Amino acid sequence: MTMLATGVMLLLGLLMSVLADFAVRSRVEDYQRNQITDTALQTAHMAARNRLPPVLPADGVEGVQVVDARGRVVAASANLRGRPRIAHFTPADDLARTTRLVCPSSDQADCLVVMALRVYRPGEEWLVYAADGAVPWYVAPEFIAADICVLALFLLLTAYITSRAVGRTLAPVAEIRAQLAEITATDPGRRLPLPQSNDEIRRLAETANATLDRLEAAMDQLRRFTSDASHDLRSPMTAMRAQVEEALLHPDDTDWPQLAHATLEGLDRLQAIVTDLLTLARLDAGPQRGSDRVDLTRLVTDELDRRHPTVKVTTNLQPGVVVTGNRLRLARLLTNLIDNAERHAASRIKITVRAERDAAVLEVQDDGQGILPKDREAIFQRFVRLDSARRLDSSGTGLGLPIARQIAEAHGGTLTIEESFRGALFRLRIPFTCPPP
Repeated sequence: MTMLATGVMLLLGLLMSVLADFAVRSRVEDYQRNQITDTALQTAHMAARNRLPPVLPADGVEGVQVVDARGRVVAASANLRGRPRIAHFTPADDLARTTRLVCPSSDQADCLVVMALRVYRPGEEWLVYAADGAVPWYVAPEFIAADICVLALFLLLTAYITSRAVGRTLAPVAEIRAQLAEITATDPGRRLPLPQSNDEIRRLAETANATLDRLEAAMDQLRRFTSDASHDLRSPMTAMRAQVEEALLHPDDTDWPQLAHATLEGLDRLQAIVTDLLTLARLDAGPQRGSDRVDLTRLVTDELDRRHPTVKVTTNLQPGVVVTGNRLRLARLLTNLIDNAERHAASRIKITVRAERDAAVLEVQDDGQGILPKDREAIFQRFVRLDSARRLDSSGTGLGLPIARQIAEAHGGTLTIEESFRGALFRLRIPFTCPPP
């Protein structure tokens, strides 16, 4: 920012210097022209009255010469005595005087601004030449030096003010950065103090605090998830290890086929947990909605055809309810909902598919004991299993419903538990990409 401001000031300074040089040079040229004109008129007046002194005065100009009708120099200023004419041009017939730039003359290395003025004498016409050095583009070395000094002063002042202003503005940001580094390294529960002013710095601190809150919540969730996953993985492994150790201690009294079946059941539970964990990991890594056209009615029909439900299943399926998504993921969602309903149903399950104005709706309802309102969000947390679920099925992983909700959210939809007269009613809503007619 300091370099940018200094560069802009440099460009502006150069522009102002050029304009100032142009203005000063114009004023100097005007002054010089007036000086030459005055000197030429004064000399012409003396020549017309035949009162030319031996040495012509040349106050304020480089030199003056008077040339007669034969082209001879009859009078000159002190510095031009004995020298040839400084110019040979004459004014036009309709003009009394004219000015030209002569560059260079035979005896003058620099260019001269020369004015030629007619002088009428009895019977002849003389010329007065008054000359002065041409004004250079830089006017004078002193002017250039002063211009450079002023420009350098402005550049230094701009750099200093900008640096101080930017430093003062970014100081709170640097403090926030240092405090964030300290918080993340030592005390994640600490938060940034909020400035008194209601500006961008305060909003930055608020955003950083909100980020720290979400980070702390994610870390807590990760710790709980790791603890629950370790517990659920350790329990069947501990049980299998105890059974195998006991069998090795009493090999003759062990029913080895029964032990093998028990071990396989434990391995099945471990495999189910690992499979669900891998599914959640894929969903957490960046769930893709997919681009398949999925007919929810056909999806439910195919799922029921391959299953052998333990309770009665009734359906109310509206045909032609098609959504865009990942068919395999939506099939997994439906399987998890039906599995959950079978575990908790007393005698029957009801599955409904219908199209609303802007979304497809899938409902799975059982006639079990239902879920208390205070527990309706908890069951969507990972590894959370209510006491009723543990009594009905001790082999569950506690990941089926969280996976189902995450799949729904990956498709831009929602999965909630709604009020029902009896049992639990799970409702899935997926917005239509293109609403059906």
